[in-house]
Amino acid sequence: MAVAAIVSLWIVPVSLTVNRIVPDPYMDEIFHIPQVQRYCRGDFKTWDPMITTPPGLYYLSLAYVASLFPGMWFAKGIQSLPELCSTAFLRSTNAVMAVVCSVLVYDLLISLRPSLGEKKATFYAVLIALYPLHWFFTFLYYTDVASLTAVLAMYLASLKKQFLISAMFGAIATLFRQTNVVWVAFVAASAAISYVEDLCEKDHVNLMYKKLKIERKDVIFNKNSSAVPTLRKRRMGASTNSSQLTNSKVIRFLPLYDSGLINEIVELALKLWRLKWKVLVTFFPYLLVLLVFGALIVLNGGIVLGAKEAHVVSPHFPQFMYFGLAAAAALAPAHFTLGQASTLWQAIFKDSISSLKMSFSKSMSTNGVKLFCIAHPYLLADNRHYTFYIWRKLIQAHRSMKYLLVPVYLYSWFSVTTALGKAQKKVWVLLFCLANALVLIPTPLIEFRYYTIPFFFLILNSKIEENIKWIVIGILYASVNIITMLMFLYRPFQWDHQPGIQRFIW
Repeated sequence: MAVAAIVSLWIVPVSLTVNRIVPDPYMDEIFHIPQVQRYCRGDFKTWDPMITTPPGLYYLSLAYVASLFPGMWFAKGIQSLPELCSTAFLRSTNAVMAVVCSVLVYDLLISLRPSLGEKKATFYAVLIALYPLHWFFTFLYYTDVASLTAVLAMYLASLKKQFLISAMFGAIATLFRQTNVVWVAFVAASAAISYVEDLCEKDHVNLMYKKLKIERKDVIFNKNSSAVPTLRKRRMGASTNSSQLTNSKVIRFLPLYDSGLINEIVELALKLWRLKWKVLVTFFPYLLVLLVFGALIVLNGGIVLGAKEAHVVSPHFPQFMYFGLAAAAALAPAHFTLGQASTLWQAIFKDSISSLKMSFSKSMSTNGVKLFCIAHPYLLADNRHYTFYIWRKLIQAHRSMKYLLVPVYLYSWFSVTTALGKAQKKVWVLLFCLANALVLIPTPLIEFRYYTIPFFFLILNSKIEENIKWIVIGILYASVNIITMLMFLYRPFQWDHQPGIQRFIW
């Protein structure tokens, strides 16, 4: 309740201000809002071919508006549902979703870090709700906020072992953005790992309990026997019990090495294989979502619904590196410090193998930037987005700049994965990297909005302990939000080739 109340304190006034100054649909809203207004009129057959995402947000808004209609009809005498489907009312869908999202973040923090405490969890959840990309699009009719909310609900349900509900939220998430199917697979894989680990740990505890009971029985028996016969009986009993335990179906895999990713993968693979039928039955709802989604992709002839020529799947490997830098920069007080740099430097050059890994990563990243750096026509032509200026003024400032940024990309990713490795298993970190690669690399257009969901997974699973770092992060977020919103509202401009007011946007 506290999180929802605090977040509402800024959502309500900012929403009112945005709707007063920008009352008409802007940017992608010119496609989304007319489409949902058709739904409000009962027209479910007409579809704008420029819309690339499924209609999940439109159905959500329709249900939201329909729930408000009886009260609004009684209070104001509104006669029909379409009258409620104004730009302002439709935008408020995301405002409500943002409040729900902040509550989900709070619950996730409590689930992931039970020792955190309610006050700290509330404090952290409020600061995370200020994340600039999420915060800004709360006030416009875009799919990002509802998409994030559905993914976080799926993640929370999986942590609570409610896998059927989690899969249902995963299916809903794919109705907002197609790429959420990757996060469905990621959450399912993460939950399967925890599920198998819990089962094996439970069996291991049962094994230890059985051993303890056997030892206690031997002690009681020994009190009534002589020393020599007792020794013989204990040996016979131990042999028998050992045989029983060996032939039992208790699962216990000893590590092959002390640590390491390979060891985790091999040990996990053995556990999964031993419990394959249990895992398959338990996680079948996720598999069903993936299968249905795959069938729809085949029927549609691709993952994009509309404007397919502008959203062709392309090998855009630098996009993966851009996210690493953007994520580390969003958590700069935790990643760009002298202490963190010193720690990473020592980790990289602690032995020849680590140095070789870094050299290989640098070589791969340099070749990725050289061969697969894509400049989408939208990026080059649309000066309303901040990415337009970042591309021109930073990445393309000089032909060598994109190569000079490679060490920064590598540092960022190494810092991010190191932070995640302190809170999660190495396999989980690997899955996180693979999910990011599957979501980002096929995307030719650079959009910071695409980084929102992976960033939330990152920050929720990063153990940033110092309150001062959180305070600095909150100040940075609030400052960026104030600047970007002021630019959006009060620094409009016009194009010579097209009528209408243009505004700066993420």
